[in-house]
Amino acid sequence: MTGLARVLAVVAGLAVTEPARAADDPSYTVLSFDELKGWEHDDHAAALDVFKETCPDMRDPDWLSLCALATNQKNARTFFELFFRPVLIEDGTPTLFTGYYEPELNGSRERTDKYRYPLYRKPDELNGQLYYTRREIEEDGVLDDKGLEIAWIDDPVDVFFLHIQGSGRVKFEDGSYLRVGYADKNGHDYRSVGQELVRRGIYTRHQVSAQVIRNWVKRNPEAGRKLLWHNPSFVFFREVSQVPPSRGPLGAMNRSITAMRSLAVDPDYVPLGAPVWIEKAGDTPMRRLMIAQDTGSAIKGAQRADIFFGTGDDAGIDAGKTRDPGRMVVLLPIQRAYALAPEGAG
Repeated sequence: MTGLARVLAVVAGLAVTEPARAADDPSYTVLSFDELKGWEHDDHAAALDVFKETCPDMRDPDWLSLCALATNQKNARTFFELFFRPVLIEDGTPTLFTGYYEPELNGSRERTDKYRYPLYRKPDELNGQLYYTRREIEEDGVLDDKGLEIAWIDDPVDVFFLHIQGSGRVKFEDGSYLRVGYADKNGHDYRSVGQELVRRGIYTRHQVSAQVIRNWVKRNPEAGRKLLWHNPSFVFFREVSQVPPSRGPLGAMNRSITAMRSLAVDPDYVPLGAPVWIEKAGDTPMRRLMIAQDTGSAIKGAQRADIFFGTGDDAGIDAGKTRDPGRMVVLLPIQRAYALAPEGAG
């Protein structure tokens, strides 16, 4: 897996159908920096540091030249205002911001009475075909005694949500960590357990969130296990040893992503590595410069973005509550911006 959000996008969308992708050709409007609400109050230096993480991997000459200039910049705001132009890209669908995070699980290298729920590496015989379902693996034990276990976790619900996020960090009792990333899946389509709770009449559509699902399963352990089996999709993992535990997980550009500064986008509209100004509405408004460093299977459209909230439970709660309107504006090299929207120049 190359991006945290790729397997199933965001936990916040578990019980809600994503909007259909628009068929309209995108429109491009060049804005001024004065039209970006809150631009003058952001920490542009923090955004520049994150931009420099991935800009060397951008292959277009326009971007590479800006990357070279970024190396020795002392005034980050001036750098962005001097060499970029804000471009509003629209495709006919409303803006939607959601959130994702990196789960942190408690685990062990060995199975114990406390740690008994495995994370599996990819079986050798899995080569694109339909494989065993979640229920067959977890209830029937079809992978037992194959030596595929990477680590053992203390909570089956944590394992389930790790499958949704696609990667995470395991904390061992000695204080060490293991980061795992997506390796493959069993080929079965994802089925929303949130929607299943709504179908059963247990919750309404607007009540369901990742935390609500987690709490219900813990209150109803037997029925909860069966609820999780409603989703036949199952993910296999790999150890990600090249990323120090102190840094963020790898995004779609194969570089560490940064909490509250990295964004998952649709690369059909937004170049990976590009700065993106977001104006998120909702209960927790957010106006800041972020960098497009990740992708997601449900992140489709010019005005669709997934905010990386960080690692651990608190980040997961904040990510799970995020489903807000607003506006996102891509910062593009000046010549490219005006080539896309010549009528907007001026």
